[in-house]
Amino acid sequence: MTTKETFILVVEDDQQIRRFLKVGLENAGFHYLEALQGKDGLSEVATRNPDLVILDLGLPDMDGLDFLRDLRQWSRIPVVVLTARDREQDKIQALDQGADDYLTKPFGIGELLARVRVALRHAQKTEGEEEPVFENGQLKIDYVKRLVFVKDREVHLTPTEYKLLGFLAKNAGKVITQRQLLNEVWGAAYVEQGNYLRVHMHQLRHKLEPNPARPRWLINEPGVGYRLKLESD
Repeated sequence: MTTKETFILVVEDDQQIRRFLKVGLENAGFHYLEALQGKDGLSEVATRNPDLVILDLGLPDMDGLDFLRDLRQWSRIPVVVLTARDREQDKIQALDQGADDYLTKPFGIGELLARVRVALRHAQKTEGEEEPVFENGQLKIDYVKRLVFVKDREVHLTPTEYKLLGFLAKNAGKVITQRQLLNEVWGAAYVEQGNYLRVHMHQLRHKLEPNPARPRWLINEPGVGYRLKLESD
């Protein structure tokens, strides 16, 4: 995805961070666009149609959460939040409002670029046809036959476990909040039942992970949700 035709819009009012991001993104082969305020950022998305947005939440003219809320009414462009806000509730709100990922300042450019690549790959995959098989290292899901394999060994999952794993795999690399997972797998009436999710994630790890205590794929984002880690990142 790191081609000269990939445009990244940075919505950030801090000049030093913009300069740092410009160098890092352009060195990685991306085209760089910028906006210093939220309204300008929305206008840039509408007129320039970038491939991804890197968004600060603390903007001069509007809160980044309001930017996300407005943007998601008409665009599915991937958004990586990059902000000094590190409270769990801020992360949850941003992800629930439609952010694809969340990174706090201070940050490393390598980690940011990895998050950007994941978000771009996921957006590209969403636009195309769904793959019949998901493969991530030694983990394999055959969606047609509804079978799961680790090291070519079939692993029996309950219907709920399969649905949970399948949703994480279809959003591989992205942080999915607890509420999003509970709503998808159990329904809207269960979005506050975090114990359901903890129990089933515990079971999934013991069935899939080589070392459940140090998971390789099913990564917990404390207080926020879970991510199925891609081995290429």
